[in-house]
Amino acid sequence: MTTTTTSSSTAVQVVKPTVASHMHDYWGRVRGGDIGSLPAILGLIVLCLVFGIARPTFFSATNLANLFPQGAAVIFIAMGLVFVLLLGEIDLSAGFASGVCGAVMAILLTDHGWDWYTAVPVALITGLAIGFVLGFLVAKLGIPSFVVTLAGMLAFQGILLVLLSGGKNVSIRDTFVLSLANKNVPVAWSWILAIIAVAGFAAVQLMRVRGRAARGLATDPIGIVGARIGGLALLVLVAVAVLTKERSINPAVISVKGVPIVAPIIAVIMVIWTFVLARTTYGRHVYAVGGNTEAARRAGIPVDRIRISVFVIGSFMAAIGGIIAASRANSVDPNSGGSNVLLYAVGAAVIGGTSLFGGKGRVFDAVIGGAVIAVIDNGMGLMGFSSGTKFIFTGLILLLAASVDALSRRRAASTGNR
Repeated sequence: MTTTTTSSSTAVQVVKPTVASHMHDYWGRVRGGDIGSLPAILGLIVLCLVFGIARPTFFSATNLANLFPQGAAVIFIAMGLVFVLLLGEIDLSAGFASGVCGAVMAILLTDHGWDWYTAVPVALITGLAIGFVLGFLVAKLGIPSFVVTLAGMLAFQGILLVLLSGGKNVSIRDTFVLSLANKNVPVAWSWILAIIAVAGFAAVQLMRVRGRAARGLATDPIGIVGARIGGLALLVLVAVAVLTKERSINPAVISVKGVPIVAPIIAVIMVIWTFVLARTTYGRHVYAVGGNTEAARRAGIPVDRIRISVFVIGSFMAAIGGIIAASRANSVDPNSGGSNVLLYAVGAAVIGGTSLFGGKGRVFDAVIGGAVIAVIDNGMGLMGFSSGTKFIFTGLILLLAASVDALSRRRAASTGNR
């Protein structure tokens, strides 16, 4: 049910949907195949409940705090892969690219005595350069991204061995870099940042409603807007309340409490890239190229530049992931960025709701998908399952997510909701 108002001077009818009509429309979109991150969010809730019931320590402050650094590197890499996947491309080199960037930083810090504020930017620039080379080969030479990035994966693994002289381990002693994945925000600042985050989200939501209303466009019911703000506030404030509890075994010697530093870093980067995709011309071009490359080309969009740019962003985010991984491990070695890093990163993006077929996805998907993978790895570890069992279960979840994506696209095509 909706209510309408009519301006006597312009005779323009403005539709004001109610909460009931909004929910009915949303359910209609879901039934039509537009499900977004809903399966991942529901799955995350179910997994947390299952592991929390099976192992009450899952919800302890110490374990919840460990989830952030545990999943951070994968989440950062997955954020970059969202941009690549939006174009229907793939980057198989992201894992070892992150290892190379982490190794560059560690070598400059430890072997050459550089400060973090020079070594970290060089590592990030290395990521940008890697992405440009990959994107150029794909966009300008027309080599399939699968082949280019597969070759890159092998090459970067070799470069990592060369940088580390065939197998040495480079320890990191820089306190700033180590703090990124191992330290916490002070309690007072944890609460301040939480309040700023909730207030900022509320301001954006209310300004959006006001802006659309000023232009005579339909807006979300204030009840829905209030529910979003209240839901985020509840989640953030409860999380901060738990994370600001004392987690040290011996508080008299060392106190451990506060939100992990990596958590606000994830939030800030997610907000930045979300704004880029949702509110800028560049973001609209990315979706346009991912949806229909030829139509985008005919519309005057610089397709090659867009294709190069997504690989640049992907490798830049891989560099951030490599820095965080090196911080968490306190070192880098020839296996940095290898093993299951790439598989988990791709899995995080897809599980979160980003389509493998291009044109559909959000940076938020990577965060939700990364949380799902971190919860699976952490929860099954607490329950004593082997690594093999965890890999099998994670693989099944990924297969299920890809199946849901394929079925939702088929449903959307049949109902005309592409």
